[in-house]
Amino acid sequence: MSIDTTLRLLTRATGMTVADLATAIPRAGIGTVNAWLKGEKLPGKDQIDALARTFGVPAGALLSELASTLDPARTKGEHELLAAYRALNTRQQGALLEVARSMRPGSTRKAK
Repeated sequence: MSIDTTLRLLTRATGMTVADLATAIPRAGIGTVNAWLKGEKLPGKDQIDALARTFGVPAGALLSELASTLDPARTKGEHELLAAYRALNTRQQGALLEVARSMRPGSTRKAK
């Protein structure tokens, strides 16, 4: 789940408003918080820490997808494949995994 989606879910779950978050987070005005919630900007490290404290979650929970998305060990193609996979529904993801498994070297399974 992307950080903006996570922030929107946490905001709804806690009943906090954009103004509440802007007040709780250092150097974050309402415009900045709105940009985070829309995925237009990313909070900085201090702001991530403050968001985690505000929501009562580990900072890693806010950053997990961001960290995996920016993994320097992945190729551009791997990043694109992951993004495409995440855009699929659960049934489509399962079908894609079956096809990928059948394509592995030495695989004896055939795609359905």
